[in-house]
Amino acid sequence: MPVRQSPPSGKEDDRMIIAVPIREGRFSSHFGGAEAFAFYTVDDAKRQVAHHSVAAPPEHGRGVFPVWLSKQGVTTVLAGGMGPRASGILAGQGIEVVLGADGEDPDSMVRAFLDGTLTFSGELCHDHDFHECGHGHGEGGCGERHHD
Repeated sequence: MPVRQSPPSGKEDDRMIIAVPIREGRFSSHFGGAEAFAFYTVDDAKRQVAHHSVAAPPEHGRGVFPVWLSKQGVTTVLAGGMGPRASGILAGQGIEVVLGADGEDPDSMVRAFLDGTLTFSGELCHDHDFHECGHGHGEGGCGERHHD
């Protein structure tokens, strides 16, 4: 069953900022393995991307990415795999977490999310050491021991 963790509070305006973790210009299958994030500012009423940018986060550490994304005004994160700590921090910051998102091209994934056709089957990554989350080893997968 898909997991889509919604924040406890609603948006204050008709603006949505979607963040997608990227690595080497493509979707990073694991949140903690991102070398940058693509940001999509969306006019929620029109369901159209109004602005797109890419930014490198600060150096990775426990809880750093979620807090940084909150400071960027992010309202939604599309992620393949993510640990419970990062997911909890994001939700606590009022950020919707869509886990188990599938794709390679961030632009296409955001368009599919806005159209309601994004494939996501999400599960939290609980044990990075044994690769049981199904997100593979290396290339930003759980096996890189990023415990966000």
